Amino acid sequence: MPKMKSNRGASKTFRRTASGQFKRKKAYKSHILTSKSTKRKRNLRSSTLVDKTNLQKVQIMLQ
Repeated sequence: MPKMKSNRGASKTFRRTASGQFKRKKAYKSHILTSKSTKRKRNLRSSTLVDKTNLQKVQIMLQ
């Protein structure tokens, strides 16, 4: 059986940290930004970690 291919979309979306977690960008930052407050848009700029409930799915996609 051939080797599994990693999910190319996921490999461009998630980055592994030194501690083994995954960094991700926040959603809702792409369009209709005029109705969102400046504070909300500023908080959407920063990256965050993948939640532990989704961690196993991300790891499977990136194998």
